[in-house]
Amino acid sequence: MSIDNPKYQKMLGDLLAVCRKNLPKVNEDLVTKAFEFALEAHKHDLRASGEPYFSHPYEVALIVAEEFPLDDTTVVSTLLHDVVEDTDFDISLLVKEFGKEVAEIVDGVTKISGIFKGHDITKAENYRKMLLSMVKDVRVIIVKFADRLHNMRTLEFVSPDKQRRIAQETLEIYAPFANRFGLARVKWELEDISFKYLNKEAYEELVRKVKGTRKDRESYIKKFAEPITSKIDEYKLRYELSGRPKHLYSIYRKMIRRNNPFEEIYDLFAIRIILETESSYDCYTTLGIVNQMYLTVPDRFKDYISIPKTNNYQSIHTTVIGPEGRLVEVQIRTRKMHDIAEQGLAAHWKYKEGKIKVKDDMDNWINWIRDIFEETSRDETRREILEDFKLNLYQDEIYLFTPKGELRRLPLDSTPVDFAFEIHSKVGYHCIGAKINGRIVPLDTLLHSGDQVEIIASKNQHPNKNWLKFVKTHKAKAAVRKWMNKEEEKIAAAGKEIWEKKIKKLKLSFNREDISKFARKLKFENNAQFFKAISQGSISVDDILFERKSSETEEQDKILEFEHFADIARKDAGGILVDGKDSHILYDYAKCCSPIPGDPVIGYTTVGEGIKIHRKTCNNLINLSKSDSSKLVPVEWPSTDGSLFVAGLLVKGEDSPGIVNEIANTVVSYRNTNIKSINISTNESTFEGSITIYVSNLEHLNILLERLRKVKGLYHIERFEGS
Repeated sequence: MSIDNPKYQKMLGDLLAVCRKNLPKVNEDLVTKAFEFALEAHKHDLRASGEPYFSHPYEVALIVAEEFPLDDTTVVSTLLHDVVEDTDFDISLLVKEFGKEVAEIVDGVTKISGIFKGHDITKAENYRKMLLSMVKDVRVIIVKFADRLHNMRTLEFVSPDKQRRIAQETLEIYAPFANRFGLARVKWELEDISFKYLNKEAYEELVRKVKGTRKDRESYIKKFAEPITSKIDEYKLRYELSGRPKHLYSIYRKMIRRNNPFEEIYDLFAIRIILETESSYDCYTTLGIVNQMYLTVPDRFKDYISIPKTNNYQSIHTTVIGPEGRLVEVQIRTRKMHDIAEQGLAAHWKYKEGKIKVKDDMDNWINWIRDIFEETSRDETRREILEDFKLNLYQDEIYLFTPKGELRRLPLDSTPVDFAFEIHSKVGYHCIGAKINGRIVPLDTLLHSGDQVEIIASKNQHPNKNWLKFVKTHKAKAAVRKWMNKEEEKIAAAGKEIWEKKIKKLKLSFNREDISKFARKLKFENNAQFFKAISQGSISVDDILFERKSSETEEQDKILEFEHFADIARKDAGGILVDGKDSHILYDYAKCCSPIPGDPVIGYTTVGEGIKIHRKTCNNLINLSKSDSSKLVPVEWPSTDGSLFVAGLLVKGEDSPGIVNEIANTVVSYRNTNIKSINISTNESTFEGSITIYVSNLEHLNILLERLRKVKGLYHIERFEGS
C-alpha cells in the first residue's frame, strides 16, 4: 500500500475536492499527511468484507466532509480515529505529528469505542449519559456519528449476532443522540438500517408496501401540489417542493403505537416546501397560501419557527385535508432552516461564514448542548421527556464498569473506595487496593468515565479515618463512620472491662454518676471516652483509684459534718416526745434514714437498744412493720411554740460575682429567715456547698426551697438529709 498507487492518489484527490467544496478553509498538507499516516498505520489490516481496513477511515472522512463539514481538524481526526485503537501507534505520537487538538479528538473517539467492547446494552440512557460525561469536544461526537453511520452501511459483512448487537446499540444510543444534536438525516438512516437487522420480516414487508403505493402517492402529491405551486409562483418566491422522505422505522413505530394498519397511517402523504430566502416572513406567506387552498386540521399545526425546538430545529408543520378527503402534512422552511434540520451542528457552522473563531464557536455549541437538555418542546410525550438527558448534570457524574461489564454511576471525583461501597458494603470494608483498566492504583486515585474498576479485598483490611479525607459518596462516608464508631465502642468496652476487674479486685464499688465525675474531672466528654482512654493506656486506673482513696478522708469529713449538723438540730428541737410526753425511755435515731427535726417520725421498739426513731417514709421501717406492727410507737418532735428548728440545704451552681449575696438575700427576704451558716467552695466555673437556716416548720422550709430554685445560676438545691 503506497501513496504513489494511482488508486490512493485518486482517493486523496476526491477527499481534498470535497473538503475544498464544503469547508471554509482547508490545510491540504495536513489532510494529505493524515491520509498517508492512516494508510501506513492500517496497511496490514483488513475489514470483515475483505477490503483493506483503510477504506473505513477514508469513507468516514468523506462522510464528515460531505455531511458534517465543520473544519479540516475534524477531517484529519476522522482519518486517524482508529489508529490508536487498532495499531501500535500511541496518542503521544499523534500529539507530536498533528497537534494536541487532533490527538484529543482521536483519544475521545477511542474511549467511546472502547466502552462498548464486551458490554451488553442493559440501560441505554446510562450509556448516553456516560458518553456525554466523557465528551469535552463536540467534534468527538461528530466523528463517532460518521464512524457509526459507515459501520451500519456495511453491517452485512459481520455475523448475525454482531449485526443484532450493533443494530440494538445504534437504535437505543446513537439514533437518539443524533436527534438531540439536530442531525435528522443521520437519525433516520441509523434507525432504518437498525430496523432492517432487528426485524427483517417487518422491514421487508414495509419496503414492499411503500414501493407498491409509490405511484399512487406520487400522483396524488402532484395533484395536491399544483394549486399551491401556481399561487406561490404568483408571489415570485423561489422554492423547492418535494414529497417528504418516508422513513420506514417511523412508519413502523406509528403502526405499533396507534395499532393501525399500514393503509391508515395518514402522513404517508406529505410534502416539504423549502424556500430559497432568508426571511421567515415568506414561510408564513406560504402557509397562508396552503390554508387558502385546503381546509386545515387545527390540532395538527405546529410553529417551530417562532418557538424552535431545543435542538434549534425550525419549521412550520401543518396538516390539511386534500383531495378525496385525504390528510396531507405540509412542512414549510427556509433553506437555512432545512440545512440545520438535516445537518445540525455542521450547518450551523457553515452559516457562521467564518465570522466566529473555531474555538469560540465550539464553546457556543457546547453551551447550546447544555441548554438542549434543560427543557423539552411542547409536543414531546412524557416518555420522550424522561429519555432526555442533561449534559450539565451528567458532567458531574462518571460511569464505570465492573470486571463483569456491569455499569455503575458515581459522582465526579469518586475513588476506588466509593466504587467498592457501591458494589457492596462488605467489599468496601475490606478494600485494600484497586485495578483501573488493569493497572494497580492507590485507593485515593480519582476515577474517570469509562474506567473498568476491579477491587482488591482482604479479610485483614478495615476502614480507617484517612478514607474520610477522599471518599466522595454519602454511602461510603456513612459506612466508614459507622465502622469507626463500632470500633470505638469495642475499645471503650475493653476499657470498661479493665476498670471493672480492677475495682472488683480492690473490693470497691462505683455507680454511673461516680464514673461520670471521674470522666468530667479528667476532661472527657462522656464515660465512653473515659473507658476508651483506659483501654488505650492514656490514663491509669491505679492513679485514678489512688486519688480516690486520698479523698476518702475529705468524704468522711462530710459525713461527720452531717452527723454534727443532725446533733445540733435535734438538740435545738429539745429531743423527742414518746406518746406525746417527754420520756426517759431509751431511744436513738436510726442511721438508715437519719431523721431530723421537721421530718414526720415514728418509733420502733427494739431489744436492747430501746426505741429507734425512723422517718415515716423509711423503707427499713416499712419492712419491719410488716412483720410485727405492734412494735411501732407514736413519737413526735416537741411543739415549737413559735420557736425554730435548724434545717440544712445543699446547693450547686455556676460561679458568678455576687451569687452568695443573692442566695443570702433570697433566704432573709422571706419572713426574715435567720441564717446559721453558709459554707461555699468553688471549682473553676462552678460552686457547691451547704447552708443551715432556722425555720418554723416544713411549710416554711419548702417555700424557701421554691424561692431559691428561681435564683439564676443555682441549678441544684435540696434539703440536707444525710444518707
